[in-house]
Amino acid sequence: MSQTEDESENATSPILEGEVESEQLSDEETIYQINTYGADFTVDGLVKRFDRGDIFRPKFQRNFVWTWPQASKFIESILLGLPIPSVFLYREESTQKHLIVDGLQRLTTLASFSNGRLPHNDRVFRLRDVKERFEGRTFKELEPEDQRRFEDAVVHAMIIQQLAPDDGNSAVFHIFDRLNSNGTPLQPQEIRAAVYHGPFQDLLGELNLDPSWRAIFGAVHKRAKDHELILRFLALAYNGDNYEKPMKGFLNSFMEKHRHLDQRLQQEFASAFTQTIRIIHNAIGEKAFRPARSFNVSAFDSVMLGVFKSQLEEPDAVREVYQKLLADPAYQETITGATSDETVVEARLAISLRYFNDAA
Repeated sequence: MSQTEDESENATSPILEGEVESEQLSDEETIYQINTYGADFTVDGLVKRFDRGDIFRPKFQRNFVWTWPQASKFIESILLGLPIPSVFLYREESTQKHLIVDGLQRLTTLASFSNGRLPHNDRVFRLRDVKERFEGRTFKELEPEDQRRFEDAVVHAMIIQQLAPDDGNSAVFHIFDRLNSNGTPLQPQEIRAAVYHGPFQDLLGELNLDPSWRAIFGAVHKRAKDHELILRFLALAYNGDNYEKPMKGFLNSFMEKHRHLDQRLQQEFASAFTQTIRIIHNAIGEKAFRPARSFNVSAFDSVMLGVFKSQLEEPDAVREVYQKLLADPAYQETITGATSDETVVEARLAISLRYFNDAA
C-alpha cells in the first residue's frame, strides 16, 4: 500500500448516503462444512513458514503492538518451558498457505527474536526485564541448550478448513466475524483484502489513487470503503446481468473469480474505471454522486455504469444527462431505501442507461 493511503487518518469521511453494504450474508442460506484440526509445530518450523510467507498476516490486522518487555516476557516463558497458547490459522485450498486468524503478536515475536531484530523499529532484539540468565541476550547469545529449548518448543495450531460449499473461502467471512468479535468489527472489504489477496486486490489499491477519484470521493478511507466502491463498479459493469442480492455475496464472488486476473484483464478493468471516473470528474466536478450533501452509493454505481456503457464523453452532454437523471422521480426512488434489491438495482441501472444512451 502506498504512503498516500497510509497517511490518511480519516476513517469516516466522506459521509456515505446508504451503506456500501448494509445487508448481511445470511447464515441460514448456506450450510458450511468446516474441518477444524490441530497441528503441532516447533518454533523453528513455524518461524521458517512465517518468514517464507506460507503463514501470513491479513492486511486488516493491526501491526505489531507489543512492547519490548511484553515480547521479552513471552520469549522468557518459552525458555522456561512454559506452554505457548494456541494460534488459529485458516488454510487456503488454492494456495495451501495459512492465514493468521488469531496469534499475530505471538508469531511475530517468535520470528523477530529468532531473526534478531525487533519488528517495529528494526533494533537488535535483546531480552529485557527478564531473569538474569537471559537478560540482555539475543537468540544467538543464548546458551546452546537454551537455543535448542526455544527452537524445539511446540506451538499448537488450530487449522480451519472449508470443505463445503466448494466455492472457495466464503466461510472465512463468518469465521473472522466471530473470532474477531472484540473491538471494531471488520468491514467486508478489509476481509476481502486478506482472503482474496493477489493481483486484483493490488489493482484496486492502484485505482484508488486515481486523481479524479480522489477529488470526488475525498480522503482515503481507512476501512477501505473506497476500494469497495471501485470493486462494486467493476462487478456491475462486467457481471451486472447476473446480480443477486446480497451485494456482499455478489462482490465476494466477483473478487474471488478474478483474484488472479491476467495482465490483459487488469488493463481492461483499469481503463474502464479510470476513463469513466475522469469523464465524470471533468463534466460534473467534485460534487459528483451527491444528489444531496452526502456521497450516494447508488448514484455512484448507476451514473458510472451509464457513462461507461454509453461511452458518452462530451462534458456538457454528460452534465446535462446527469442533471436530468437526478430530477427524475422514478430514479430518485431507486437511490434511496432498499437499494440493493434485485428489482431496484435493475431499475436504477436501466433508467441511467436509458438517459445516457439516448444522449450518446
